[in-house]
Amino acid sequence: MIYRNRGYGPIDRFCAKHPNFGIPNLMKIIVFGQIAVYVLELLSGLMFHQSWVQYLQFVPALIMNGQVWRLLTWVVVPYASSPFSLLLTCYFYYWIAAMLEREWGTARFTLFYLSGMVLSVVVGMILGMAQMNLTYTIASINLGYYLNMSIFLVLAVLYGDLQVLLFFVVPVKMKWMALIDVVMVAVDMVRLIQWGYWLLALVPLASFINFFIFTWPFWQTKLGIARHKADPKVIHFKQAQKKAQETKGYHHKCAVCGITDADDPDMEFRYCSKCDGYYCYCANHINNHIHIHKD
Repeated sequence: MIYRNRGYGPIDRFCAKHPNFGIPNLMKIIVFGQIAVYVLELLSGLMFHQSWVQYLQFVPALIMNGQVWRLLTWVVVPYASSPFSLLLTCYFYYWIAAMLEREWGTARFTLFYLSGMVLSVVVGMILGMAQMNLTYTIASINLGYYLNMSIFLVLAVLYGDLQVLLFFVVPVKMKWMALIDVVMVAVDMVRLIQWGYWLLALVPLASFINFFIFTWPFWQTKLGIARHKADPKVIHFKQAQKKAQETKGYHHKCAVCGITDADDPDMEFRYCSKCDGYYCYCANHINNHIHIHKD
């Protein structure tokens, strides 16, 4: 079953009012940024025997000391151990991001990614200031990994039964791959808690919170707490029929010419969905009348 968010929450209203908001192909920019950083890191290690990617990582203590560029640059820090792993990871996340952007639109996808970045930064800064010995340890946990993984989780909600080829060979449904990712993250969080880094274990929560914010209508439906909003243009025929039965001698009466089914038993009557209320019209006037509006 494919779920598509077509609600009218604040996110949808913002995107509707600002259709030009967002950065088209945002993930392409991030992916090429990660590849560029990885290549420069390799060249720096070969030529100067030093690493400079550490100046891009998210370190709350250094951010507080004025290195504010770290608030943004952590999204292009690669978390791959080899060139092949980097290319495979970048291709996969670009593919799922492009699919999600086509489904949601540029405005909503950009808002989703920016919201995930802001939540990750806020949680990371709070944890870093709460326990200063974690300020450098947070850099070892790539926030971008969890943010990009949240994109995959959203797609698993949208296209849960879609099959992808794991390692380009094994067909696996997206919902099962997403479940495996969640379990792996949960295992990492438990391990961090066991090692005494219980604050550090809260870092992935930022991306999960962002995920639930943008997929909340789906969970409302799943949990049975969604409110059904009746379309005001939908005619409740049972109520209309009850009202008609209260009249004497006829069931239907044209609101224009006054003819009833008692006057002409062969006449067809219909209720207009564009009029405010239960107004009945004969076959001659159902498509030839002025719509009645209460406003």
